[in-house]
Amino acid sequence: MDVAIIGHSLLGGPDPAPAAPRADAVHNRRKILDAAARIVADEGPEALTMNAVARASGVGVGTVYRRFGDVAQLFAALLDERERQFQTAFMAGPPPLGPGAPPGERLRAFLHAMVDRVVEQRELLLAGESASPVGHYDHDAHLARHTHVTMLVRLLRPSADAALTAHLLLAPTAAGLITHLTLGRGRSPQQLKDGLDTLLDGVLSG
Repeated sequence: MDVAIIGHSLLGGPDPAPAAPRADAVHNRRKILDAAARIVADEGPEALTMNAVARASGVGVGTVYRRFGDVAQLFAALLDERERQFQTAFMAGPPPLGPGAPPGERLRAFLHAMVDRVVEQRELLLAGESASPVGHYDHDAHLARHTHVTMLVRLLRPSADAALTAHLLLAPTAAGLITHLTLGRGRSPQQLKDGLDTLLDGVLSG
């Protein structure tokens, strides 16, 4: 089940099979995405403009436009790339996050990794949630995470409503809530993980 999801685009259906890009195109894409990530992390998503990315990456603004079209597409590509990296880690990476550990350990590692990811990529994920407060639950990125958690819950509690339980376990990892708790209430990432462990203990011991 895990592996079947990897071959799908997070932003819409199965991946096409494009021709291999030129080395300079790959290099420019990497520079543009790295620059975009730095801008979002340092200045916030509102500072992400095509001109700003061109200056920060050292790539001509015309190339930035040709490669990504507009800021919305650049932002989507940045989200997509980060999500692909995360998917690879929990679907095919080393245990306990990846295959090879018992389902309870994998689920705990996954929820902890979600906390770390939100803390590290807060501005990017907040912007994604704000752009589509309800609709992002239907995006492929969220559906992949939900499918993964549902699978683990089903292994742990065959009689439970695994899909609903997965939604409820994922809810505390929303970027808005984690931001509120860490920046607004002074809670540490470890405290959030401890709280998630308390919730998870109910699933594991039920």
